[in-house]
Amino acid sequence: MNDPFRLEGELALVTGGGTGLGRGIATALVQAGARVVLLGRREAPLQETAAGLGAAATWRVFDVTDEAAAPALVADVAAREGAPTILVNNAGNQFKTPSIDATGDEFRETLAIHLVGPMALTRAAAAGMLERGRGSVVFITSMAAVFGLPRVAAYAAAKSAMLGVVRTLAVEWSARGVRVNAIAPGWIETDLMRRSVFTDPERKRRVLERTPMGRFGTAEDVGRAAVYLSSDAARFVTGHQLVVDGGIGIGF
Repeated sequence: MNDPFRLEGELALVTGGGTGLGRGIATALVQAGARVVLLGRREAPLQETAAGLGAAATWRVFDVTDEAAAPALVADVAAREGAPTILVNNAGNQFKTPSIDATGDEFRETLAIHLVGPMALTRAAAAGMLERGRGSVVFITSMAAVFGLPRVAAYAAAKSAMLGVVRTLAVEWSARGVRVNAIAPGWIETDLMRRSVFTDPERKRRVLERTPMGRFGTAEDVGRAAVYLSSDAARFVTGHQLVVDGGIGIGF
């Protein structure tokens, strides 16, 4: 019997694919047999990550907030490398501001990066998936859509709205062969997290004390979740948010 977790023959687009979680997700997808196209705004990390992944990886400079560019990007990838069958919406940013001081510009920029732009790319990529009757879309949400976290009102709003989009698209598209799911990472050890948590010993202690597994996650942990949701092993899973958090959501 074929391994249902394998992804041979699949082509994945991964936004924010040059660094952090995106790099971990792309690496796991390649290890499972998929080809990947890394998308991001900065050429250097995309080139470096693609080179490390070998012949299974290519890259494109792409700003996810450029809604008008999404159809042309998908068409170019399809012409050069084949039609995408997997999309992972991972690119993101975060403003840390007391809510009383959060500005409309911060909300607009955060929603553009996490919601409006990814939705434009999803529509462009999903058009072909729906036509062929198969595909998988994965959105990277956040524990900010689960917990009340301070100073991230715009980010929490965007990620919570993203989860609503996941459920709506799942209802609209699943009967046509396109599954839509989400992954909510917990505290994952990336360069960004190290700068925000490892430099604050008290915060680091609090996070670890509340995490039943007693450690931070890795980008590989999130990548393997993306492999599962993109594979036939999850063929009856749609509209779901998979929490990858070492148990912190149920810890006390």
